[in-house]
Amino acid sequence: MDIAELYRLYLQTGRQATTDSRDCPAGSIFFALKGESFDGNRFAKAALDKGCAYAVVDEAEYADCSDPRFILVDDVLTAFKEMAREHRRQFSIPVIGITGTNGKTTTKELVAAVLSEKYSVMYTQGNFNNDVGVPKTLLRMDACHDIAVVEMGASHPGDIEKLVNYAEPTCGMITNVGRAHLQGFGSFEGVKQTKGELYDFLAAHDGLLFLNSDNEHLVQMAADRNISRAITYGQHTEATVQGEVTGCSPFLAFRFWTNNIAPREISSHLIGAYNIDNMLAAITIGLHFGVTPEQICHALESYIPSNNRSQFEETAHNKLIVDAYNANPSSMMAALQNFSIMDASNKMVILGDMRELGDVSDEEHQKITDFIGTTDIKDVWLVGSEFAKTSCPYRKFKDVEEVKAAISACRPSGCCILIKGSNGTKLFQLPEML
Repeated sequence: MDIAELYRLYLQTGRQATTDSRDCPAGSIFFALKGESFDGNRFAKAALDKGCAYAVVDEAEYADCSDPRFILVDDVLTAFKEMAREHRRQFSIPVIGITGTNGKTTTKELVAAVLSEKYSVMYTQGNFNNDVGVPKTLLRMDACHDIAVVEMGASHPGDIEKLVNYAEPTCGMITNVGRAHLQGFGSFEGVKQTKGELYDFLAAHDGLLFLNSDNEHLVQMAADRNISRAITYGQHTEATVQGEVTGCSPFLAFRFWTNNIAPREISSHLIGAYNIDNMLAAITIGLHFGVTPEQICHALESYIPSNNRSQFEETAHNKLIVDAYNANPSSMMAALQNFSIMDASNKMVILGDMRELGDVSDEEHQKITDFIGTTDIKDVWLVGSEFAKTSCPYRKFKDVEEVKAAISACRPSGCCILIKGSNGTKLFQLPEML
């Protein structure tokens, strides 16, 4: 079955598709995806029994050739993505692609908040930014939407190229590039090359780039590709949209302006001076699409993070800065630098391992502990096998369970605590105990 015919069936089923045999809406199409520990083909018959109208499989042994509800394809994931691209091509609305090492989810949320002041916006939910999540996002596009914001993640070379070829963004941005997922990328150059695949697509299709002109890596990457259409933002350069931090204790406050817009003050609910870049990106995109400065200020001042990214929580015992969804050397250093200059007493940090750094893991974890030694932060708890290898005077824990036991025993109180680590270290379990 070709993709046009598969898409026709998708429309006939009321645009219902599922990849989970536990969630089978009546009349939907089940796509039998595979993973490291599962094979959706094995559940195709069960999905049909539960009410799916069709099951798309790529292993003949699971397809009953006498049952027309089975659709056999060469590769289910490819069919799923190509059907999503076919759906995306039914819409001529702007599609904004966002990727980057740090800040892409926060930026996506901020951009969506700003654009929603004026438009009906379809945007990536949660962190559905991979090979499966992006097609699912595209399939949510509807006639009611005026604009789409699609987040794209990567951990291996070629990942962004695959995603942009299905999302087909009309404009986009890279938040930044840093040393993350080096186990998959191989090197920092590999990170830049992969993230730059978004720039490659924009250059080839005369797309519009939103560029942080303070970031020398991004500026060079854009110049290397001769991208002709770009709108810049930054704190330290003559950008189209400029801004500066005015406060950060604990929430980011800043002002922004352009040649035609007088400085506007914004008081946000985000922790970290580094978030000004994400804010300026949202402002730049909003202004380009005709959102007024007043609407932009309202959106950004109303935005409250709820995804373990740059969150501030005040409990009965402590003040917490929770950034426990992800961590890599650049984001960890930015969080610590911001925390070290924050006006707060009794500072404490609980840091979890930075995962997927490959051969440079020991070096990068040591850099973090060395930096802490230059600050006034004395109460430092390090969690995981990578931090365990560092040479430092700080308290070390095997895993989050040991941390929980220590919290139960000593009950920190009256502290301002930064909690940051890769999601796999599960530090997101700690705030309820603090």
